[in-house]
Amino acid sequence: MSDKYLQIHPDDNVLAALRNLYKGDKVKHNGGEFVLATDTRAKHKFANRDLAVGESIIMYGTLVGKAVSPISKGETITTDNVVHASASYGVGSERSTWTAPDVTKWKGRTFMGYHRADGGVGTANYWLVIPMVFCENRNVEVMRSALLKSLGYDTNSDFIVDTETLVRQYRSGADETELLGSDLIKTAAQIKQDRIFPNVDGIRFLNHDGGCGCDRGDSDALCHLLAGYVTNPNVAGATILSLGCQNAQFKIMEEAIMERDPDFSKPLYVLEQQKSKSERHFIEEAVKKTFLGLIEANKLERQPAPLSKLVMGLECGGSDGFSGISANPVLGYASDLLVALGGTTILSEFPELNGVEQELINRCKTKESAEKFSELMRAYSARATAVGSGFENNPSPGNIKDGLITDAMKSAGAAKKGGTSLVEDVLEYTEKSTKKGLNLLCTPGNDVESTTGLAGSGSNVICFTTGLGTPTGNPVAPVIKISSNNALNKRMKDIIDFNTGTIITGEDTIETKGAELLEYIIQVANGETVPAAVRLGQEDFIPWKRGISL
Repeated sequence: MSDKYLQIHPDDNVLAALRNLYKGDKVKHNGGEFVLATDTRAKHKFANRDLAVGESIIMYGTLVGKAVSPISKGETITTDNVVHASASYGVGSERSTWTAPDVTKWKGRTFMGYHRADGGVGTANYWLVIPMVFCENRNVEVMRSALLKSLGYDTNSDFIVDTETLVRQYRSGADETELLGSDLIKTAAQIKQDRIFPNVDGIRFLNHDGGCGCDRGDSDALCHLLAGYVTNPNVAGATILSLGCQNAQFKIMEEAIMERDPDFSKPLYVLEQQKSKSERHFIEEAVKKTFLGLIEANKLERQPAPLSKLVMGLECGGSDGFSGISANPVLGYASDLLVALGGTTILSEFPELNGVEQELINRCKTKESAEKFSELMRAYSARATAVGSGFENNPSPGNIKDGLITDAMKSAGAAKKGGTSLVEDVLEYTEKSTKKGLNLLCTPGNDVESTTGLAGSGSNVICFTTGLGTPTGNPVAPVIKISSNNALNKRMKDIIDFNTGTIITGEDTIETKGAELLEYIIQVANGETVPAAVRLGQEDFIPWKRGISL
């Protein structure tokens, strides 16, 4: 391909600028040549032929907009001359077929994970502290301060400065020379070795603002979401703090746990404050029981597991005009590789599948799944339109600035994260994934609400593509950040784990980077590589309250 511009699909009537282009630059296309009519910044698109008012804008081979003013060949498409438009869709008899990629290289490969009684395998081993209602958030924070430092979980850094050594030396009478000569640095390996429970990766506290004073549907959904976290393979057990009178009753959560795992056997301690002697006794008992749970969790050690035990969430956020060309297709290829190996992948964010519904419907393995996806998409779109927030409002200012000017354009690129494999199942929010292969999960487009939902449906690792950069993480599923361009990778190296910008510069292919990404995912699943979001303590948890969130 040219190192200056790219036609993504043969049917496209726009070209994507791979670097800044300027009015008068010559463009060679389809055996001909024309000059740019306007400056076009990298990541933006320009017409490869004259377009009349009302004419369709085609990108990725699909409808992504309509011209609202005449657009000359070589002119940049913008929010001034193009509006959102997407293709219609329906469930018919057409079903796609799929040729799996060659995965001989990974046959027999394993990762070192934590095996659970229900057959799941964790890529991490966490203990949860969960409030059933926001009223318990303060007690959760008291527990956090009581547990993390004393048990060695107060940092996720590569090193710490051990000030307590100075305090001990000072109290024992050390002079200035001795104090200045002290070795205070502890490495990550030393920190882990010093932990009371070295086989427990951490304690996670799921503070939230729900559970009461809200729609009963939201409180019930919260209970199901929390059940998804407790049964997630990365979780060893949990301490549940209930006030007692809230809408989100533990009984609802318990029933949801049993739906997911009828033989549930993880340690679970449930405490109700309104039945306690006092707040002090309540917190004291919670800390003691959590300590007992950690003793049990620490007995588990990593053991080999087939790659088919990986459940990979597919997420994007802070997308740019390169996301659908580099990062998302690379993740999509890694998804196809994992599916071919018998693993599970989950594609979320339904507002960002607008315009590619028909392709996904045709990829659904069963008519039932196709109908379920179609109904969920129509219902979401109708609710969004009813409150004046139709899908056309989805691109953020950052998306638009960096080349994603319509929702359909953004969606066509975002859907590339799902690769090309068939859709095995379609999941409602909080539903657990039970079928191997690609699953579609109904979540909002909000990054944190979506990643929260992915972990609640069983993801034991999440891959998150970004073109602009975002620090989003998750409490229980390690989040791998994948940059779409070299500039972001260089500028925000502290939060980026894997770079696909070399696709844009022509140094790599989708296939080579996709295979490289799968190897990186295996390293993370082994626990040998810690993603930046985990290292930086980015543990974002926001339950979706089922309102419209784009």
